[in-house]
Amino acid sequence: MTDFLRPLLDLSNETLNAAIVVIAASMLLYNLSHNRKDRVARTSGALLACVTVVYACEVLIALDPTLDTWANLLRLQWLGVAFVPATTFHLSDALLATTGLPSRGRRKRVVRILYAIAVVFLILALFTDALIMPSPAEGRVSVEMGVLFPIYLIYFLLINGIALLLVERARRRCLTSSTRRRMAYLQVAFLTPSIGIFPYSVLLSPGQEFTLLALLILNLANIFVVLMLLFLSYPLSFFGSRTSDRVVKRELLRFMLRGPATGLLALVVIVYTEPVIADLQLSIERLTPFATVAVILLWQWAVHETLPWLEKRLIYPDENDERIAELQNLTERVLTHSDLMQLLGAVLESARDYLRVNTAFVVSLTNGKPEVVQASGLNADDIDDAQLTALRQEAAALPQENGSIQIASWTSYWISPLFSKRKASTSGNPALIGVLGIQARAAQIDLDHDDLVLLRTSVRRVAQTLDDMLLHAEINAALEGLLPQFTLDRARAAEVEFKPGYITRQVDALALPDRAHVIEQVHAALRHYWGGPGLTSSRLLELQAVRASLAQYENNPVRTLRELLLAAIEKQRPAGERDFKSPEWTLYNILQLRFLEDRKVKDTARRLYMSEANLYRKQNIAIEAVADALLEVEKDTLLAASTPPAIVSSPTNKA
Repeated sequence: MTDFLRPLLDLSNETLNAAIVVIAASMLLYNLSHNRKDRVARTSGALLACVTVVYACEVLIALDPTLDTWANLLRLQWLGVAFVPATTFHLSDALLATTGLPSRGRRKRVVRILYAIAVVFLILALFTDALIMPSPAEGRVSVEMGVLFPIYLIYFLLINGIALLLVERARRRCLTSSTRRRMAYLQVAFLTPSIGIFPYSVLLSPGQEFTLLALLILNLANIFVVLMLLFLSYPLSFFGSRTSDRVVKRELLRFMLRGPATGLLALVVIVYTEPVIADLQLSIERLTPFATVAVILLWQWAVHETLPWLEKRLIYPDENDERIAELQNLTERVLTHSDLMQLLGAVLESARDYLRVNTAFVVSLTNGKPEVVQASGLNADDIDDAQLTALRQEAAALPQENGSIQIASWTSYWISPLFSKRKASTSGNPALIGVLGIQARAAQIDLDHDDLVLLRTSVRRVAQTLDDMLLHAEINAALEGLLPQFTLDRARAAEVEFKPGYITRQVDALALPDRAHVIEQVHAALRHYWGGPGLTSSRLLELQAVRASLAQYENNPVRTLRELLLAAIEKQRPAGERDFKSPEWTLYNILQLRFLEDRKVKDTARRLYMSEANLYRKQNIAIEAVADALLEVEKDTLLAASTPPAIVSSPTNKA
């Protein structure tokens, strides 16, 4: 029985060690990629790095190294063991600071001292036998206690106990039930990294850690560590996130299923393929890759099929959340502008090939002036503005008949008007939204029945595509105008979920709005500078600078905001004569052309002699500059409002 259980326990222990490495490393990468700027995410990443190092050494030990390499790996584990008390205390300090009690200097000094002590313990473990003494035992390497190990044990218990008390203090400062519950979850699993990587074998006699009972306890302990690490990932993912709880849960669920779960399945297949097929006389080296790939593909398919059901049950249980899920699927149901342009090009190419002509084009009449939106066989610039205006007049003069298309000759083209199914003109008929033009192959229209059927299909498809492009533009305009008006996010909500600390007890009367939100709102306001919800419904209308300037602009808030934006744009204007090639004028020229003159990206990029990608980068910088200028005006307004008026006393004559 012992000969059967020992290899099984050794194999399961190796698997669990590798599983802990996969989970800890995955959590580390997830936290750093999502909340890199948050202190809790960074400190928890340091703690998870300690776990990863220790268990990675365990995985390497399972590969049957030489005794000297084994001993060196046991010493290298102290890169995590020595630092885990310091990182645990550091994480507890970050959690307490999140609740409104940042360190006044004492906890920061303690953190620095603890990291210095960790460096000392690491040096002792790597280069001396004062902490641990690796020694061979039964063909393996055991670890004996060094003379200074009791000091580390006391230090380990003391620091982890204090850290747990700090987390309890942070939990008591939570004001809402949800934040208190998450902090309680965190408190339960908080010491899991410390408990999991503590060198318990040092407390045993040499070789005793390799007994059957010790292996069984070690497997149970590793299972506990795996479960607690997964449990720990849930509350940690909320700290520092600016997205809603719903989005955090969805991203964490998808990451866990497609990341660590996939890695663990692949690990299980690789480790257990050999014992399963040992009696089948098959080549393990050839079968293992195919088995691993098959399991990964099957698992990804299962995740794809079950993920909507899991999200519905775990994240969107309410009917209102189903509406949110539908909005999230909007990108899958609606074609993008590029998709619609490709579709227009395909329709034109098909019509050219069938009718045996060289050129075709589509003109949109939905904007202020006619515009060639797609052309096949010619450049859009080949038709000038005067021709486009004449084309619009020609198309508008054609009679509209239900169920049939109208074709007319215009210069060297046959044209057909395109009507909308969504919008109506002032007369009640479908609105004219565009014109389809095809090169005339004869002086007279000589289309047979099949040609007319093909042309009718092309006209219908082009009209539908233009209609969808118009709807796409309306959706973008609505989103650009409305989304920036949402000022609450996960980070802002956290400000009212914990008791205020000694720094935040006094309300700052000069508190400026969040810069990131202002940049987003300025972008929307500039996009709708001449009208639209981005300006008329902007949160920027609530600025004190706008309210203070209302009297100058006939108490019109929208006009006042527009003038303040114009003044902020003018602050970006360099001295001297305007130059479209000078780098100093780039930001101002972008603001003028893109927003004040409402030019398209392609026209602006051509005018400023730059690529569209470069234009977008410089445009973001220009918008940030306008937002900073607006924040400066807001700051001056708040300072002026908070400064008490000077009291001037007149001298009195003494009798």
